[in-house]
Amino acid sequence: MTDGLVHHPDHRARCWWPGSDPLYVAYHDTEWGVPEYDDRALFEKLILDGFQAGLSWITILRKRENFRRAFAGFDPAVVAGFDGAQVEALMLDAGIVRNRAKIEATVAGARAWLALQERGGFSRFLWEFVDRRPVQNVFRSRSEIPAETDVSRRISKALRAEGFNFCGPTIVYAFMQAVGMVNDHLVECHRHAECAALGVRS
Repeated sequence: MTDGLVHHPDHRARCWWPGSDPLYVAYHDTEWGVPEYDDRALFEKLILDGFQAGLSWITILRKRENFRRAFAGFDPAVVAGFDGAQVEALMLDAGIVRNRAKIEATVAGARAWLALQERGGFSRFLWEFVDRRPVQNVFRSRSEIPAETDVSRRISKALRAEGFNFCGPTIVYAFMQAVGMVNDHLVECHRHAECAALGVRS
């Protein structure tokens, strides 16, 4: 391992954070950093990143299918209609993170998403902050990667103004990394060049 770069038994160099967990490595290799433009998928990822607050991402990743089941496949049109009884039922669901504030924020976020869809769409709203092109960083060590940026602070403020919650600048930056708004794979990670190529074609 060289300041964040890990060489795996398959002879590929990867970012440090997935360790050797097969689920986490698969997520690193197939999802993290891939430019995502689908409105619903972006909603799902932002909500899951909000649930991650105070926890590790692998905890959420292991529960992702449970979250999808609990929140109707993260269909905002359905989630926006959740009432108090449904919130109470979710508070009894051991398959997800039972945090009332985060559950209620998901319902509010679904309603905010619907409002944004009427004004051009959630994807357009988010990607305009980076001129609709992924930011290609060339970090060589984990110490270079920021926890938040000016852009993540601006997106966080804009999301809150729309009615989203659990979307502070650090959560938003993690979201940006995950959905490929920024390419923060270390430059020597085998996925850096692959995600950069995807960004060019986006």
